[in-house]
Amino acid sequence: MTVEIRTVHTALLAPAELRAVRALLDDAFDGDFSDDDWDHTLGGLHVLAHDGRGLAGHGAVVMRRARHRGRWVRVGYVEGVAVRRDVRRAGLGGRIMDVVEEVVAGAYAFGALSASEDGARLYEGRGWRAWGGRLRALGPDGAVRLSEEEGSTYLWPAPADAADPGAELLFDWRDGDVL
Repeated sequence: MTVEIRTVHTALLAPAELRAVRALLDDAFDGDFSDDDWDHTLGGLHVLAHDGRGLAGHGAVVMRRARHRGRWVRVGYVEGVAVRRDVRRAGLGGRIMDVVEEVVAGAYAFGALSASEDGARLYEGRGWRAWGGRLRALGPDGAVRLSEEEGSTYLWPAPADAADPGAELLFDWRDGDVL
């Protein structure tokens, strides 16, 4: 399978390309990809994989802010990683993540993402590590604990305190699923 990988900012995607990405994500997440999820995917760099049939895969990196060890850092938050059903398990997700990780390494303190059970296997195999400490977000009314996200939020490269249950990450707020 010949695949072309392209990295492009949201602002440079044509409306038809945005519709194709949204359709891929809606299908890949079995209709469980909300308008807020879509909004979270926009505004950063997109990694698009095209084959002879069209859009075969996607991943995005958007900038988030997080307080880690008392310091606010730029985090490359990974969103909307998906591969078309007919080309899954052929290495395309890994190729997309190669580019995603290159972007994270070049521009951010670390990368972060919220993984499904299926996705966690891909990320763990690439060296992403589950954050073992507390997760919070700075909400409209102050800091809010995100206990439901603990155990499914992965970092790369993992900070030295990633496994420390006493450590904390405080993320910026956004509507919908905060992480």
